Amino acid sequence: MNKPLAIKLAPKSLKDVLGQEHLIGKGKILTNLVKNKKLFSMILYGPPGIGKTSIASALVNDLDIRYRMLNATINTKKDIDVVIEEAKMYGEIVLIMDEIHRLNKDKQDILLPQIESGLITLIGMTTSNPYHAINPAIRSRCQLFELHELDQNDILKGLKKAIKHPDLEGIKIDDKTLKMIAKLSGNDLRFAYNLLEIAYYSTDDKIITEEVVKSINSKPVFFSDKNGDGHYDVLSGLQKSIRGSDVDASLHYLARLVTEGDLESIYRRLSVIAYEDIGLANPAIGPRLDAAINAAERTGLPEARIPLGTIVTEMALSPKSNTAHVAFDEALEDIEKGNTGNLPNHLKNVPDSGYKYPHDYPGAFVKQQYLPDKIKNKKYYQPKDIGYEKNIKEIYERLERLKK
Repeated sequence: MNKPLAIKLAPKSLKDVLGQEHLIGKGKILTNLVKNKKLFSMILYGPPGIGKTSIASALVNDLDIRYRMLNATINTKKDIDVVIEEAKMYGEIVLIMDEIHRLNKDKQDILLPQIESGLITLIGMTTSNPYHAINPAIRSRCQLFELHELDQNDILKGLKKAIKHPDLEGIKIDDKTLKMIAKLSGNDLRFAYNLLEIAYYSTDDKIITEEVVKSINSKPVFFSDKNGDGHYDVLSGLQKSIRGSDVDASLHYLARLVTEGDLESIYRRLSVIAYEDIGLANPAIGPRLDAAINAAERTGLPEARIPLGTIVTEMALSPKSNTAHVAFDEALEDIEKGNTGNLPNHLKNVPDSGYKYPHDYPGAFVKQQYLPDKIKNKKYYQPKDIGYEKNIKEIYERLERLKK
C-alpha cells in the first residue's frame, strides 16, 4: 500500500522539524540532548498535526538508538512484554508510545519498574493535558514538553517543501493557492499535506487552483476534541474571556463550541458563569440567560447562534462580582473544618426561646445574634461597589451600622 505523502515527508532529523523553536535549535533543550547523546523519558503534548511523532522519531534517528513504537489504546500487555524482553536483550530501548493518556493500570504496572530502572526510556505523546489526563506515577518519571501550534508561515514552509517531492511530479500551484491551503489547515501540517495530495490527484492536468481546493474543502479545521481536553480548554477559554470582559474572545470561543454543535456544554458553562463570575453585580443575567437558552432550544442550530451570541455579548460586557459564591465557599470551608458551634437558643424551634420576630419591628430589623457563639463575629460576605451590588452594599452597610 502506498504511504500517504504526510508520512513520506516526516522529518528524519530534528533539523528538519518545522516550528517548535522553544525546544529545537541552537542552545535549545532537545537539540542539546542530541548533541550530548543523552535521552530522558519525556511526554510531548499538544494538538494534532504539530509534530509530536516527528520529533520523537527524529530524536531516536539522530541518536541512532534502538526503539519501538506502540499505541496505548491498541497495543496489549503482551506487546509491552515483547519490548521489555528486547530491552533486556540489548541493554536498553526507547519506547515511543502514542495516546499515552490511555495507558491503563495493568500496562502501567508492567512499564513503571522498567522506566524507573532505565531499561526503557519512554517518549509519550498525547493531545491531552498531561497534568490532568496522565497518571501521576507515569508523569513523575517523565519530563513534560508542550509543543506549540504551528503558524501559517510554518505550514507554508512545509507545503513549499512538499511540492518538490517526487510523488507530486509536474504539479503546478501558485503561492496564493498554497496560502489558501495553509489557512484551511487550521495549523495542522498533516491536514495541509493531505489536502495538497488529494488536490493533486483530483485533477487531470496537475494544475491546482483555489477552485480545485475549494471543491475539496472550503472550511478551515480547528482542534476541538469534543470528548477530550481540547473541548474543555475551549470551554475554559470561553469562561475566562467572559470573566475578563473580552467580548471578542468570548464570541470566538462561543463560535468554536457552536461549530461543534454541543449546545448542552454551552448551556451548562454559561449557567456557571452567570452565577460564579457575574453574580450580584447583575443578578438579572440568570433569568436573561435562561430565556436565551430556551430560545436556542426552540430554534435549534443554526438559528440558536443568534440568542447565544446576544447573551454572551451581554455577559462579557456585564459588571462582574464573585462575592456571593466566595462567601458561601468560606462558609462551606468552616463546616468542613468543624468550625461551627451550637445554634443560639432563640433560633431553635422551641417555644418561649426568646426569639424576636423581625416583622414586629421598624424596617423588619431587630438586633439579635444569629451565628453560633464560636463564630459570632465571622464575616463571609464582602460586597463590591459595582453594578447592582452597589445597592446591596448600601443595605449591607446600613444593617451593619444598626447591629453596632
